[in-house]
Amino acid sequence: MKYHTIGDWRLSRIGLGCYGLSGAYGAVDEARFERTLRAAFEQGVNFFDTAEGYGVAETFLGRALAPVRDQVYIATKLSGTGGQADLSASAVQSACQASLRRLGTDMIDLYQIHFDDPNTPVLETVTALDGLVEAGMIRRYGVSHLPVDRVRAYAEAGGLFSILMELSPVARGALDTLLPICDEHNLAAIAFSVTGRGILSGCYAGGHIFATGDIRRMDPLFKRERFDSALRVRDYLAKVGECYSATAVQMGIAWVLAQPQVACALTGTSSPAHLAENLVASEINLAPADLDALNAFLAQEDARLAVAQRVTVRHILAAPLAADPEMAFNDLVYVMETAVSLVIVSEGEVMATFMELFSLREALDENARRKMQGIQHHLRGMISGV
Repeated sequence: MKYHTIGDWRLSRIGLGCYGLSGAYGAVDEARFERTLRAAFEQGVNFFDTAEGYGVAETFLGRALAPVRDQVYIATKLSGTGGQADLSASAVQSACQASLRRLGTDMIDLYQIHFDDPNTPVLETVTALDGLVEAGMIRRYGVSHLPVDRVRAYAEAGGLFSILMELSPVARGALDTLLPICDEHNLAAIAFSVTGRGILSGCYAGGHIFATGDIRRMDPLFKRERFDSALRVRDYLAKVGECYSATAVQMGIAWVLAQPQVACALTGTSSPAHLAENLVASEINLAPADLDALNAFLAQEDARLAVAQRVTVRHILAAPLAADPEMAFNDLVYVMETAVSLVIVSEGEVMATFMELFSLREALDENARRKMQGIQHHLRGMISGV
């Protein structure tokens, strides 16, 4: 395992994320996940990421790492409740205390804002986080799933250590949005979903149906032209990997680690075998010529994908919604994420509509479909110029 030094921290280039413990990818095998945690530590991983919003994950992780607590970095997140983030000073204080109890530790190494609270000024939240540092409750703090303008505001406020971001060869948006902020403000980038939620493994072909409850069932990455593009990227990585005796997954993670701002790449696997495969990537050094060729290929994919996505967005907004409510839901999610990624609208502009749509997820019936028709109409007026 290779390590990245930031100040007095020496982070493993690959860390372990615990999102899978939330049940986002289906049923959780806790015994298997615990074996993976142990294997990760034994193979040199010293950075572990969780969140208060991941169900039992904080309690699980704290218990599993208790015997080696002084040898690892634990990161968690202030997620909020009921889909609502509260970043007021009092909420930050109480949420941190609750996370400390669940983790069974007296200090959190990295405390991260999970979601945005536009009703609380950035300065109030930063002041509260600085207070936690001064009180010895946390060592450092960062941000994650925030709109880019809010991330920049936190970076400019000072005190920020890191930005947690999705980054992989099949999800490259952070290259132009978040990594430049890291570079400008000397912040650590921590990447997640570095294998494209498993898409680089080659385990998923066209038409694959994920189990009920698996978030990938609605994930735009596994839909339409985005999925086709991801498979082309996977095939390219596999071909280049032949020269390194490496798999597409390993080459994908190596590409993430080749970004100079990235301090740590999180793997979220619960499989000891997949973990072992992923950890090899920390030892792969891409030759400059291979990295340049890969980046050129990805740029071509970006251009090709943007053209196809604009056509799809126009079609979804103009045509009648799919008769199947779940398909209609997935189509509207695709429209909104695509519109943001193509910078047709900002994340802030579409967030309220997305939350309205997401609230229908638990009961995708004909009544929900009627409500989605109204959302489609609203989006048709909001998203223009595609």
